[in-house]
Amino acid sequence: MVLKAFKRGFMAAAFMVIAVSGARAQSPADFYKGKTVDLYIGYSVGGGYDLYARFLARHMGKHIPGNPTVLPKNMEGAGSLRLANWLYNVAPKDGTAFGAIGRGTGFDTLLGNKAAQFDATKYTWIGSANNEVSICVAWHTTGITKFDDLLTKELIVGGTSSSADTDQFPKIANGVLGTKMRVITGYPGGNEVGLAMERGEVQGRCGWSWSSVKSTHQKWHDDKKFSILVQLALDKHPELPNVPLIIDLAKTEEQRQILRLIFARQVMGRPFVAPPNVPRERADALRKAFMDTMKDKEFLADAEKAQMEITPVHGAEIDKLVKEIHATSPAIAQSAAALIARK
Repeated sequence: MVLKAFKRGFMAAAFMVIAVSGARAQSPADFYKGKTVDLYIGYSVGGGYDLYARFLARHMGKHIPGNPTVLPKNMEGAGSLRLANWLYNVAPKDGTAFGAIGRGTGFDTLLGNKAAQFDATKYTWIGSANNEVSICVAWHTTGITKFDDLLTKELIVGGTSSSADTDQFPKIANGVLGTKMRVITGYPGGNEVGLAMERGEVQGRCGWSWSSVKSTHQKWHDDKKFSILVQLALDKHPELPNVPLIIDLAKTEEQRQILRLIFARQVMGRPFVAPPNVPRERADALRKAFMDTMKDKEFLADAEKAQMEITPVHGAEIDKLVKEIHATSPAIAQSAAALIARK
């Protein structure tokens, strides 16, 4: 009896090893065939992040081995922090879920946001659709037309949450350079901030992607509905040569370091991220599919029609950048965090 029991146990263990080995050996094509991959969007419908994600979902499936359906779903809240937490702690880690989050959300823990329940260095970064430049704008009725006006006049700007660019960028400019912007936060997404400007609820927006301006509000720009006050990035956009760059306005080395910490995120302008611990071969497949989509002729034709900028960044480059920024001097990070925390 003992021998029979031992044999049964041995056989069960052997079958388990074979099953596990078989699962590990399953190719990405076999895994993804017939499946749906959910692409979550951390903002409301109609904004720049939503637009980029939906265009990606339309084309990416044919580049993923096994050709699964990629289904876009909105999970707005707290400037995409809700989605970032969900992806890290709740979402399936098998490669069937990834999301579009704010470019700065991955740095929330570094900047002292206790609501950020993740370690951004452990995410599976898939890629970014562009290397972004953002701008601060003032509505045409304000009388504010240049950056220097912000040093003497208050500008009320719309924001989406304390973890979003729309809130953090004006606070950093206030704290480092002495501007006088006041943030009214809580809008679900950039589309709603734009409507608030049009209705007169707010007077401007600071942290508006230039690519979004062109893809969603080009007519406003053409009709001079707003003035562009400053560029928010590490380098100027070639289409905005006469608009000052915020890094160039720093007067001390500490100011430059704080600005670099905050605006390095612009390199990952439209980041797509999966949970940690996605099996390596599936993560690689998703990264390759993302970059292949960025070169897809049909995708690029759609992007051109929508006036979307496509300057892709590989997931591995984003992963490296995130780790580099998280190694920032604690003193500089604390200074930046203190400025963002100001009311």
